[in-house]
Amino acid sequence: MIVILMGVSGSGKTTVGRHLAEKLKWQLLDADDFHPPASIEKMSRGIPLEDSDRWPWLDRLNEMIRSAESRGENVLLACSALKARYRERLARGCENVRWIYLKGDFDLIESRLKARKGHYMKAGLLQSQFTALEEPEGALVMDIADEPARIAARLAGTLGLVPVIRGT
Repeated sequence: MIVILMGVSGSGKTTVGRHLAEKLKWQLLDADDFHPPASIEKMSRGIPLEDSDRWPWLDRLNEMIRSAESRGENVLLACSALKARYRERLARGCENVRWIYLKGDFDLIESRLKARKGHYMKAGLLQSQFTALEEPEGALVMDIADEPARIAARLAGTLGLVPVIRGT
């Protein structure tokens, strides 16, 4: 199964994803790790990405999750996936994708981004993320106001997922 944690920057995709991956013993892929250097440079200068910047990145992520799915692996992907067409491109060719939308209000997320150190995505780009966001239909929606570990625990229960213990 492929589970994609989506939402604006600062919504906790990576942090919740780490907790959930640890709980489930699944691989976590952070989409931010796969941006090309030019896109990272652009965002670090406060310039929002355009679709032409995103297509090769989304295609690479799609290849990765399709490959994992074909091997029967369970994978969590933390990816903003703000627009429906991005989500369609990510899931293209996959048979079993579950979407989790980490939703929070602007002020909470802005405070998180301002406190975050060492990340190229700055609080100044948050408004562009909210403007671009097309809330997903059919996704499991989780409020992000709680602690990430508690959100992950609720997600594991809500999804009906249990960890796979190998070698027993």
